[in-house]
Amino acid sequence: MKLERLELEGWRNYDRLSVDFHPQRNVICGENAQGKTNLLEAIAFLSTARSHRARGDKELIGFTRQEARLTARAESRERTFQIEIQLKRGQRRRIEINHVKAKNAGELSQVLRTVLFCPEDLSLIKAGAAQRRAFLDHAICQLRPRYAQALNQYQRLLEHKTRILRDWEKNPGLLSVLEEFNEAMARSGALVVHYRAHFIQKLAESAAAIQEEFSGGREHLNLTYQTVSTIPDPLKPTTQLYEQIREHQDKHARAELEARTCLSGPHKDDLFTEIDGQSARQYASQGQTRTAALSLKLAEREIFQRDTQQWPLLLLDDVLSELDAPRRAFVLDRIQGGQVFITGCEPPPEREYKGKTLHIKKGTLIPPPK
Repeated sequence: MKLERLELEGWRNYDRLSVDFHPQRNVICGENAQGKTNLLEAIAFLSTARSHRARGDKELIGFTRQEARLTARAESRERTFQIEIQLKRGQRRRIEINHVKAKNAGELSQVLRTVLFCPEDLSLIKAGAAQRRAFLDHAICQLRPRYAQALNQYQRLLEHKTRILRDWEKNPGLLSVLEEFNEAMARSGALVVHYRAHFIQKLAESAAAIQEEFSGGREHLNLTYQTVSTIPDPLKPTTQLYEQIREHQDKHARAELEARTCLSGPHKDDLFTEIDGQSARQYASQGQTRTAALSLKLAEREIFQRDTQQWPLLLLDDVLSELDAPRRAFVLDRIQGGQVFITGCEPPPEREYKGKTLHIKKGTLIPPPK
């Protein structure tokens, strides 16, 4: 899996950009606020049509522009693919793969998959549950299109149910449809739990091995999936998960009406992390939590490779500058294989990293400084 060429028009601070990439290593350099992260964001967008920094497509379009366009040539599954994404203010996006309109954004991940690692991810262990859910969702959506459909459906239903619970006292008639939403949420929620449980099972095994290797066998990392309390084993068939979610909904029905918010379902899931049997969020040192975050991201990449027999694109957004020398060396050694994109103010020493270096200034590709 390789991204061979990318063209941007009207994307963030890029008026126009055409760039060919090295099949293995690409270092994107420049001072702060020149567009390095914007370029990495565009590459990630090619795999999911989602941004880790923007709440909507309109934020991705340049301030003075009415539309943005991303055009890419990629190699995947021993085939060449042309990808084009058009964003227009006030209109729906358009995605084409080999000049055929895509039915949904999920089709992109069948061509390109990306693992993005930015400085914020170094706090993944200490952050709130929402950030860990986002990490899981981004990974699983690329591997399992059915998960993306179930998750989107669940989130839409959750929004509707939340409005019902918020407004039911002013409009008691809303309660007549509440059971219908509970039923639909339990069915899509069971799929969400099912896919998360199986992914976390793989993640736990891979991340533990990476953490142990990095620490020289001194640290043991354990991951546990925390979901709806009436589900004792989230690896069970979805029919059982559905029944257990329904049970939880029934138990919390009165509390939800009183709280006017949805208290039951996988939208409250978490990934609980332990190092040597203790809560990493509460007790681990900063170095330990950073290593654990690195382990999660590197494990995600390796799961993608085992699952699809192709390395995903690895995007390291100014992460190396945040790491001490041993952790930086560990990451660079671990990411052999596949195509990698690294941003930073200065390129890594050539002895650490060999490949193509791109220099960005004010959204423009410039010649390297002499």
